[in-house]
Amino acid sequence: MISNTGVSQIFEIPKFYYFDSGNDYSGSRDNFSYKIITGDCFKAMTWHGKLCSMKAKIENEQVFERSQVGFDNMIKWLEEKYTESN
Repeated sequence: MISNTGVSQIFEIPKFYYFDSGNDYSGSRDNFSYKIITGDCFKAMTWHGKLCSMKAKIENEQVFERSQVGFDNMIKWLEEKYTESN
């Protein structure tokens, strides 16, 4: 469920302009962890457990267009992966 501002209803993820400034972000909820890497596009990764992304076994990875639409699609994808895992 995405609010109409593109911010997640499940995760505490900053708004699009945080990422448009070139910042990466990682977080978790329960045993579900995720990381968003900003470059020419958005790259989102998910895994279970409290290990950092460098040491964890990445379970899902997806690339999204670096735009507000791509950001909104990425948030939706992260929420779907979280919902599927619970």
